[in-house]
Amino acid sequence: MEPNINIAIAGIGNCASSLVQGIAYYQNGGSNEQIGLMHWDLGGYRPKHLKVVAAWDVDSRKVGKDVNEAIFSAPNNTQVFCDHVPPTGARVRMGKRLDGVAPHMADYPPERSFMLAEDAEPSREDVVKVLRDTNAHVLMNYLPVGSQEATEFYAECALEAGVAFVNCIPVFIASDENWAKRFRDANVPIIGDDIKAQLGATIVHRVLTDLFAKRGVRLDRTYQLNTGGNTDFLNMLERSRLKHKKESKTEAVQAVAERRLEDENIHVGPSDYVAWQKDNKVCFLRMEGRMFGNVPMNIELRLSVEDSPNSAGVAIDMIRCAKLALDRGEGGPIEAPAAYFCKHPPVQMTDDEADLATEAFIRGEPKPGRRVH
Repeated sequence: MEPNINIAIAGIGNCASSLVQGIAYYQNGGSNEQIGLMHWDLGGYRPKHLKVVAAWDVDSRKVGKDVNEAIFSAPNNTQVFCDHVPPTGARVRMGKRLDGVAPHMADYPPERSFMLAEDAEPSREDVVKVLRDTNAHVLMNYLPVGSQEATEFYAECALEAGVAFVNCIPVFIASDENWAKRFRDANVPIIGDDIKAQLGATIVHRVLTDLFAKRGVRLDRTYQLNTGGNTDFLNMLERSRLKHKKESKTEAVQAVAERRLEDENIHVGPSDYVAWQKDNKVCFLRMEGRMFGNVPMNIELRLSVEDSPNSAGVAIDMIRCAKLALDRGEGGPIEAPAAYFCKHPPVQMTDDEADLATEAFIRGEPKPGRRVH
């Protein structure tokens, strides 16, 4: 019997769509067809070993459908790159709403926002039973930004069911010491927080910031402005939901800077919603510094990416690292993969150090790397 990694997903939005498409896309390929993957084989696990066994959402257009159909339902608008996604056998169940839907979303047409299902919401016992009955190994948190209560609900379910938790959003669970201790005490792995896209604004900003430091250029000020047209950007128009998002993205850059910038000299965060961009995200990046002889310089960059596939390229490795931790009986925050794959991990490392530490973890030789905080 080949090993499977059974995945449960909370939130069947664009990111889940790209992940499920990707599992199907890479299902039958070989290592010579691994374009877009950082690892074809990760600890013995390949894309073909990933299987979706459970899912939750609160949109009436998704609840009740097989995941392979729900991922293409409105308001999802990410790029379709896999022509055929076979049925998963996992039906999308009604999820727990709590703070998972921002009130202002009701002001927008359904094709851009939610159509809330009227089904009865599950209890924690209901979700735990599904996780156990489906033999889920990893629970993916793909809820909207700002879903603090809803994220904590699913984290509680993962703890009780003994299922590894992968927190892809900027709600601090793995990086919160109280939650981290609970996962350690229960010997349940967690990887988080806030996924760092494959080649997105954060990783590019971090690499350039690290480059400034290595080349002796003093970084004086910088900004990162982002626009997009998916429900994530629409959700983030409610600025009160952005506290952790802004902190997560800002600290990801500050962590690799040669010296910490004053608050007025760094602005990193979501900027605006542009409906016609759909799942395309555009980043405008500016960095100002001083070179040899105190001579000024600056760099400006425009990056355009499909937001959700950019996330899925990392998620597929996070899932496999979480399963490796389960296999080895490791619980609590899994530090090396978190530092490499997430913006706000429990332990920040430079990306080079996190890469080496993650490769060591995959080989079964975990080494912490140098901590920058």
